[in-house]
Amino acid sequence: MNWLDEIRWDAQGLVPVIAQEQSSGDVLMFAWMNREALAKTAETGRAVYYSRSRGKLWPKGEESGHVQTVHEIRMDCDNDVVLLKVTQLGHEPGIACHTGRHSCFFQKFENGAWVSIEPVLKDPAFIYK
Repeated sequence: MNWLDEIRWDAQGLVPVIAQEQSSGDVLMFAWMNREALAKTAETGRAVYYSRSRGKLWPKGEESGHVQTVHEIRMDCDNDVVLLKVTQLGHEPGIACHTGRHSCFFQKFENGAWVSIEPVLKDPAFIYK
């Protein structure tokens, strides 16, 4: 059996993917992969996702330069979620979020409201030209 066949792909042929920074354990982002994206990620050691809005493969850092080097690919117990252990490149500390922040999970629920708890490391206007 092909290792890709062991994944429980959804009806659209996608699987949810969590990118976690290897060094800190920070959860950087959530995205989707199709078979081709996961195969390319395994082959190249660089994160390649599937952009649902664009309907095509999206090599992380394609426009921003904020590439993810993949150290491990893991699958959860139900075979329906993938975890990537990555090093986020392109800025120190690495920027994973299109908002210019280290992590996409920068909003924290406090006292009945969402509060931004991470600074913008680089203005997105300068990232996406």
